[in-house]
Amino acid sequence: MTVEGRETLYRAIRDAVMDEITAHGIELVQEQDHDLLVPVSVSARHIHLEQKHAEILFGKNYTFTKHRDISQPGQYSCMEQVTIVGPKSQMERVRIVAPLRKQTQIEISKTDAIKLGVNPPVRHSGDLKGSAPLTVIGPKGNVDLLEGCIIADRHIHMSPADAKRFGVVNHQKVKVEIDGEKGGLMYGVTIRVSDRYALDMHIDTDDANAFGIKGQEYLTLIK
Repeated sequence: MTVEGRETLYRAIRDAVMDEITAHGIELVQEQDHDLLVPVSVSARHIHLEQKHAEILFGKNYTFTKHRDISQPGQYSCMEQVTIVGPKSQMERVRIVAPLRKQTQIEISKTDAIKLGVNPPVRHSGDLKGSAPLTVIGPKGNVDLLEGCIIADRHIHMSPADAKRFGVVNHQKVKVEIDGEKGGLMYGVTIRVSDRYALDMHIDTDDANAFGIKGQEYLTLIK
């Protein structure tokens, strides 16, 4: 083989090897990145009921019918829906999320709040003291809530193992990066850690629309 032939063969082998290394390198980076991404779910307006209010709205000993499971273990949306009423308007077909809770809680977006004519605070789930009042109408009766309506804060559910992997702690505030045509940084995202949680980020429809999120994406957590 001539010198020129050997050099040509060498370059071909080198290029083939580099292409293989590059291809595997990209694949490995993608796998590592995906391992540190967070799935996101979009939460439309919904309501969690306490036992007393469930009985007023639907009747004593009423059993709710599962619609579908949601991202957190043991929680599911129900076929049953209610109407919520504010000073300016009302919204029908607000879905119930089960199981029942200690206190009735309604989660809406800021856009919903403006339409209803209420001013709910941005809160963690369960932090309802001094939150907005609303009326709830069911097939059997009505409930006038003195408090219970909130705009849920942006948050990420994760297990202790997930928290260790991401290097975060319970109640820590983080940023999340979103790619795409309307991508950007989402600030003030609360970490929630429990051995009852599955990894998932929850945002409302206002945030989803602002960033072009459909609820099938994986987002980047930034501490």
